[in-house]
Amino acid sequence: MGVKRLATALGAIGVLLAGCSLGDEQGAPKGPAVVTLATHDSWAVPQDVLDAFERQSGIRIQPIKQGDAGALTNKLVLTKASPVADAAYGVDSTFASRALAEGVFATYTSPETDRGPQRYAIDPEHRLSAVDVGDVCVNVDTGYFASKNLPVPSTLDDLADPKYRDLLVLENPATSSPGLAFLLSTVSKYGETGWQDYWKRLKANGMKPVSGWEEAYTQDFSGSSGKGPRPIVVSYASSPAAEVGNDGKPRTKALLDTCYRQVEYAGVLTNAKQPEKAQKVVDFLLSQQFQATVAANMYVYPARQGVDLPAGWAETAPLPSKPASLPGDQVQAGRERWIGQWRSLIES
Repeated sequence: MGVKRLATALGAIGVLLAGCSLGDEQGAPKGPAVVTLATHDSWAVPQDVLDAFERQSGIRIQPIKQGDAGALTNKLVLTKASPVADAAYGVDSTFASRALAEGVFATYTSPETDRGPQRYAIDPEHRLSAVDVGDVCVNVDTGYFASKNLPVPSTLDDLADPKYRDLLVLENPATSSPGLAFLLSTVSKYGETGWQDYWKRLKANGMKPVSGWEEAYTQDFSGSSGKGPRPIVVSYASSPAAEVGNDGKPRTKALLDTCYRQVEYAGVLTNAKQPEKAQKVVDFLLSQQFQATVAANMYVYPARQGVDLPAGWAETAPLPSKPASLPGDQVQAGRERWIGQWRSLIES
């Protein structure tokens, strides 16, 4: 009897374990849905904000960084038939026309767009929603100019003045988003017939082109670490907010007459595996919850209206009131030609 009871007990345990296993597979609570978000390398969001969104929506955002805005756009175009993600954030206004022309993004109108992002709408099909603004402007190390008793430049024309010879570092527009924005600002100001002459003057005045913003700002510019040799750099209107000294005053200044409007967008990718959940992620990027983080963490201005900026931004990093810009169709038509002409001019 003992052996029989043991066998019966073991059999019952086996049935119970089998039932538990079946229950785990069929009835156990599922984890959050994972939505991949292709981003540029500057993506930086507090984890508690992402965690709160996951609790609210049941969606976990998995960011995959793809380089700067240009590299991100290239990757999205090349993989549009089988996209690397469900949604994307960081394609900016210098590259948006290319992404739209290539059919990278699907139509989606977020209910959050009427809170301000519609101010920066560029597509009547609503395939892209504005998330933030990061105007590209020339920045200067004000301490350098004070120590040299040299007036601070204020306009694009000033940069070609011989008294500022060998002081400017900027980014290659073929490899850098801010570099391209600066090139577009010169096309906007001097026109198709004048921008190349302007660049010839810059070249003759000793400007230094480098591959990207990181190299220009952290290695060549004197205002960020004090170690670079050049006190003028192409950066962002918001950059001085990151350069406040112990005295509470910024060590750098953005020249607001040199700025070009650069807006960053998000959208659901065509052929996304989870388009409906990707739409929820776009909604989140436009929400008050997310928009309140972008200035302090990514040094850009929120696209949503009514979002408070960090203390001191109004003084140290005001949003330019009259930045230059070009229509998207003009950028799309001229971008590659202008970059090729720039290369021929600068590298000759």
